[in-house]
Amino acid sequence: MYDLPSINNPKQKISPIFQNKIFQILVIAIVFFAVVFYCIEFLQTGYLHNQVDFFVKGVGSRFLQPQELPIAPSIILEPETKYISNISYEQAVIDSVASASPSVVSIMISKNVPVYEQQFVDPFGDIPGFESPFELQIQQKVQKGTKYQEIGAGSGFIVSEDGLVLTNKHVVSDKTADYTVLTNDGKKYPAKVSALDPVQDLAIIKIQVDKLPVPAGQNPADVPVVRFPSIKIGNSDGIQIGQGVIAIGNALGQFSNTVSVGVVSGLGRTVSASGSKGFSETLEGIIQTDAAINLGNSGGPLVNLKGEVIGVNTAMADGAQSIGFAIPINIAKKDIEQIIKTNKIVYPFLGVRYISIDEKVKEKYGLSVDQGAFILKGDDGEPAIIKGSAAEKAGLKEKDVVLELNGEKITKSISMQQIITRYDPQDRITLKILRNNQELDMEVVLGER
Repeated sequence: MYDLPSINNPKQKISPIFQNKIFQILVIAIVFFAVVFYCIEFLQTGYLHNQVDFFVKGVGSRFLQPQELPIAPSIILEPETKYISNISYEQAVIDSVASASPSVVSIMISKNVPVYEQQFVDPFGDIPGFESPFELQIQQKVQKGTKYQEIGAGSGFIVSEDGLVLTNKHVVSDKTADYTVLTNDGKKYPAKVSALDPVQDLAIIKIQVDKLPVPAGQNPADVPVVRFPSIKIGNSDGIQIGQGVIAIGNALGQFSNTVSVGVVSGLGRTVSASGSKGFSETLEGIIQTDAAINLGNSGGPLVNLKGEVIGVNTAMADGAQSIGFAIPINIAKKDIEQIIKTNKIVYPFLGVRYISIDEKVKEKYGLSVDQGAFILKGDDGEPAIIKGSAAEKAGLKEKDVVLELNGEKITKSISMQQIITRYDPQDRITLKILRNNQELDMEVVLGER
C-alpha cells in the first residue's frame, strides 16, 4: 500500500527551502506572469494560424516533398495525356444551345376528327307501332360531324436555308393530317411532307413559304425570299461514350425548345420502337443517351458541345429512367442529299429475307459458322428470295449464308442491312456466300427499294 504525503503525517519532513515565505511568493509570481503572458500572445490575431502554418511548412519540408511520395509510376500522367478543357462545361452548353436553338422547330399536327355525343337509341324503333320503355333504350355514341383540331406535336430541325426540316417518320406519317412548323422566333408556317425514309424512322418536310399570304397592296414579286437558319451538321462516326450531348425539342408537345443535358451512354444499339397507330420499326446502330427525351421530343436534334447535330432523337425506353435513343446524323445525311438532288429518298434493295446468325441460330439450324446472314423463308410463308429481285437475278438461294459484302464481314454488331444502306441502287457489289459448306463469290447489281 502506497503512503500518500500528508502534512498531518509526523513521519514526513518538509524541505527547509519551501519553508521560506519569500521563495514561495516568488514562485507563485513567476507562474502567474507566465500564464498571463501566454494568454495575451495566444489571443493575438493570426498567432494560432501562424503557428499551424509554420508547423505544416516545417513538416512538409521534411516529409511531403513530391520526389519522396510513394507514387507508383503507372499512375503518373504525362503532360500530353492529360485532358485540358479550354472552355468551361457550363459555357459550352450555353454556347451550343444558342447556336442550335434557332434551327429547332416544333411540328404541330392538325386534322378533322369526328365529334361524338351520347344518345339513347330505341332498339325496336323500326317496328311500326311499338315503342320501347325508356329503361330498355340503349345509350351509344353518335357522330355529329367533325371538328378541325390539333391532335399531336413533335420536333424537327432546319437543314437548309430554303426550309427543309428533318424529323421522325412517325411524327408526320398521317397522310390525312396537316402540318404546321413553329419556328424558334414564334412564327408559324404551313409545311408539306417531302419524303418518308422507307427504312429508317426519318422524314423530311418542306416549309411552304409560297403559301404565305402576300401583304395587302404589295406585289408578290417584291416580297423578299424567306431564309431560315440551318443547323450545323456534325459527324456521328467520331462520337464517344461519355461525350457530353444536349437534346432540344418540343417536350410533351407543350414546351418548345426544351433543353436537356447528358452524355452518350451507348453506341451501336439495336432497338424495337413502337408508337401510336401500330407504328413499329427495328432501329440499328442507334445512339443511347441519358439526356431526357420525352414525348414531343421526337425528331429534335441531339447536339454535341460544339453546337453540331450528331443525332435525331427518336425513342425512349418505356418503364426506364434516362434511357433515350437517337438515330446517328450520318444515316440521315444521305436522305438530305437525295432530297436536295432528286426530291425523293431511295434505298438499294437486295431482295432476301434473312436472320442474323448467333450461337442459338447456329445450333438450331446446324450451321458451321457463328456469324453472317442466313437466308430463310418466314414462318408465315414469306419467301426467302423475292421474285424479280437483285438476289434472284444473281442466283442466291434459300439457306445460303452471306458472310461478306464487298469484303466487309457481316457480324453480330454489323448487320447486312446496315452495310447495304451505304450503297445506292444500281451499284455492283460482291457477296461472299457459304453454300453446302463451300464459299462462293457472287456479283449482284442492287435494285431499288
